[in-house]
Amino acid sequence: MFTRVTRTLLASVVALGAVTAVPGAAQAAPATGYEAFFDNLVPAQLAKYRIPGAAVVVVDGQHPLFARGYGLADVDTRVPVSPDRTGFFIASNAKLWTTTAVMQLVEQGKLDLNTDVNRYLTAFKIRDSYPGQPVTLAHLLTHTSGFVDEIVGAAVRDPADAQPLADYLAEHQPERVRRPGTLASYDNYGFTLAGYLVQVVSGEPFDRYVATHLLQPLGMSGSTASQPPTAAVNATLAQGYRPQDDRQVRVQGQYGPMVPTGAGVVSTATDMGRFLSDQLRTSTSPIQPQLLDPTALRQMQTRQFSHDPQLPGMAFGWQEHPRDGQLVLAKDGDVPGFHSNAALLPDKGIGIFVVYNGDGVDGTASWAGKEVVDEFVGSFFPGAATTGGNAVAAGQDPEVAGSLNQYEGDYRVTRTAEDLTKAAALMSSVSVEVGPDNTLTTRGPLSPDPDKVTQHWTPIGPRLFQERGGQDQLGFRVDGDGQIAALFDTSNPTIAYQRLAWWQSPTLHQVLLVGALTVLLVTLLYYPIAVLVRLLRRRSPAAGTRWSTTARLAAWITAALATAFTAGLAVLFSDGNRLQESILLGKSPVVITVLAMSTTAVVTAAATITGTVAAWRRGWWTLPGRLHHTAVSLAAVVFLGVVSIYHLTLA
Repeated sequence: MFTRVTRTLLASVVALGAVTAVPGAAQAAPATGYEAFFDNLVPAQLAKYRIPGAAVVVVDGQHPLFARGYGLADVDTRVPVSPDRTGFFIASNAKLWTTTAVMQLVEQGKLDLNTDVNRYLTAFKIRDSYPGQPVTLAHLLTHTSGFVDEIVGAAVRDPADAQPLADYLAEHQPERVRRPGTLASYDNYGFTLAGYLVQVVSGEPFDRYVATHLLQPLGMSGSTASQPPTAAVNATLAQGYRPQDDRQVRVQGQYGPMVPTGAGVVSTATDMGRFLSDQLRTSTSPIQPQLLDPTALRQMQTRQFSHDPQLPGMAFGWQEHPRDGQLVLAKDGDVPGFHSNAALLPDKGIGIFVVYNGDGVDGTASWAGKEVVDEFVGSFFPGAATTGGNAVAAGQDPEVAGSLNQYEGDYRVTRTAEDLTKAAALMSSVSVEVGPDNTLTTRGPLSPDPDKVTQHWTPIGPRLFQERGGQDQLGFRVDGDGQIAALFDTSNPTIAYQRLAWWQSPTLHQVLLVGALTVLLVTLLYYPIAVLVRLLRRRSPAAGTRWSTTARLAAWITAALATAFTAGLAVLFSDGNRLQESILLGKSPVVITVLAMSTTAVVTAAATITGTVAAWRRGWWTLPGRLHHTAVSLAAVVFLGVVSIYHLTLA
């Protein structure tokens, strides 16, 4: 990937003065090869993905090895990015701060990782959905609490509008949809709850605790967890953007009540470098860590949960992400307009942080940081990457290969809430099919790489597969009856994909939608054309009653609403960056208007169905007319049924 990016885009990068490296007094002396590597790759990304700016820092356990800013922090004022001065919203990378704060209090004996969190809560309690299986801090820090992740309306435009932490947690407690410790599902509420426990047992507001016990000891003066940011931090805060047409548009949605999970949290690249340096100070380091003792630090960085012991999993806060034979601990952070990635190579004593102030075309900024980390590891710490060399030959080991047909089907990500965001599941499920040569083929967003929509997998162990031509692995889990129930891959251990029954299949729902919309679209066009033809031929309208006319009008309005809704939804989904911002900020006027169409269609569809029943009872119209009206009613039922499954109404 590095070669492809640098060679194909180098010419365009040279021409873009806005994305050149920015010199500064605090630029670290580059380690051998780092300067050329980042000066080629990062500006090429900014040009390719249309991102205004970025900052990168590489550290060891003692000092920075490389730090550089690229592009612009503010497109309007042309302020360049500085790695040590420009503040970025780091989003979910703040979860590493929250985890560190929790581990500090575990060291002090004020928190216990395996105790029911209700022991510490007084203002509210976590519902006992699974008696005898309480939620613990260990669950919260590994995304295995079982909470559904609800993000609609989780952000605010003005930080003054953010609810206090306790109030938000009490009023927005999500449903527990699975037993704790069974499957991972990315959980913002859970991490917010972990941060609130820090506040409860320390007696300090969370943001003040972070400032006093994390930021100040490390000299992270450009960082804050306070909303609004301090005046000094706000003065050098980068603007976040999304590309629209040929310009960059400022975005909102970075603030909110869930501060421990990243809402409103700001840091600079070099400040994050200081944090990563401290994370690298284990028992083998000549410098002792300042925030945690070496034992707690190792515990934080040691695997605590995995869907399969053969696959990477979750440490506390960190995700295992092996690349090129190296253990990599990674964390990413994404919020409208800002995307960041932090990574540690514990065995090499190296940390890297990269951050962007733009969403990029089709949200590609969320991939850009992962691309940098992967290319960095492959270029400077190449090892024996697993790329499918241990494949099991067809028929060689029946226990390993098994019947590949058992894996076929559609799978939905565990991070699926019963709200508007479920609509994404209609288009983003993962399908598994048997491929040629004893392989499986997956289609869907398993990989964060936008170029990897289709992947091919070769069996290497019981229910374990290796990506052909890649480094990821795929695993499956069976239920109590021995049936395949879930899949997971190594690109993201914070989520799993649960197998769907045939009637839950998004593919089936898509087919039903297309069929229903075809009938409704024909109806939308047919009625006006029929009236026009009749007028041109000067024919009198067919005899009928006021109610039969109303029934046909209801059918046409239903068709019009369904068509307009579909067109509006297509427009919303055509800009995923804008849609994400709208969802986080709550239902925008545009979203509400689109959903109002489907909601109104419920009423007109009811009138259409009533008209169908009356038409057959009273003999309205001709037989073909009654059959057509019946088809419209059935199409409306199918359309609204699928729309309701994915919560695409105002209800």
